[in-house]
Amino acid sequence: MTQRPSFATWRAGGYANAAAPRRADPASLQKLAGRTMGTTWSLVFDNPAMRALDAVEATVQAALDRVIDQMSTWESGSHISRFNAAPAGSRQALPPAFAEVLGCALHWAQASEGAIDPTVGPLVALWGFGAHAQDASGAVQTPSPAALADARSRTGWRRLAFDAAAGCITQPGGLSLDLSGVAKGFAVDQVAEALQALGLRDLLVEVGGELRGLGQRPGGAPWRVRVDADGEDLPPVALNDLAIATSGDRWHAHEHGGRRWSHTIDPRTGEPASAALASVTVLHARCMQADALATALTVLGAVDGPAFAQRHGLAALFVCRDGSAPRVTATEAWRALNP
Repeated sequence: MTQRPSFATWRAGGYANAAAPRRADPASLQKLAGRTMGTTWSLVFDNPAMRALDAVEATVQAALDRVIDQMSTWESGSHISRFNAAPAGSRQALPPAFAEVLGCALHWAQASEGAIDPTVGPLVALWGFGAHAQDASGAVQTPSPAALADARSRTGWRRLAFDAAAGCITQPGGLSLDLSGVAKGFAVDQVAEALQALGLRDLLVEVGGELRGLGQRPGGAPWRVRVDADGEDLPPVALNDLAIATSGDRWHAHEHGGRRWSHTIDPRTGEPASAALASVTVLHARCMQADALATALTVLGAVDGPAFAQRHGLAALFVCRDGSAPRVTATEAWRALNP
């Protein structure tokens, strides 16, 4: 009787493994991570088709690099940097992705009466943040009234001549775009959609703390994430084909002369956003929208922010500083998604 060969014999004969297993094995929940845009990215995904991890990672990086090439103020050759350096009256054609992000920022700028403004670049730099922070040594100080007035004179979203249909924008002179309040969320969307095109269906992608979940975990459970609520212990949030973005002053802030200020600047006053709000978290189908809205609601503040969110049917969670303990409030749309 012929003896059936053992698995060890198959291996020795070259079956199943001639060298190390592929990086895509096993076909189960897998993780990748890296750095981009001065922060980190991560991906958790189900891989039933055993796609090679090198291909998945390359897809993520290509999507992120496209956003950087168009919208990073840290890159002198990017589309946004070229617009910022362009002479008055020059007209520039925008890539479709850039035009989409700018259109989103301008939509919420109008709806919020300037609580978010894509021309806020000079003010961001004045308060010591971003690629063009005023003091390259890293030292920060409270701007003088004269410096603040000068920076404010070089902002104003209404001055932008944006032709959405043609995908073109005209530099009126001296305006500096800064899409950091929207572009990171857009990068999350771009990665998620690129991975869908690759054939992945169930994944959780994150860039700098902004996340989007597609599909579900193995076994049918939704992707769940925790919300940073200034120390409050809140139940995890289910991302059923949803994105989540948070804006707050716990992550990027400066201090000088006893004053602490956030990187979120109120374009209407030129000052950092009020410290009354510790954070704002928004749920939306697209991370670009969630990112833009979290910024706008933070600037609107602890009173006007929730009112704006209610009027627009937004799923938003506000963590307010109220005495010794934070106060957490949620909109009706948030409670509907998180019963």
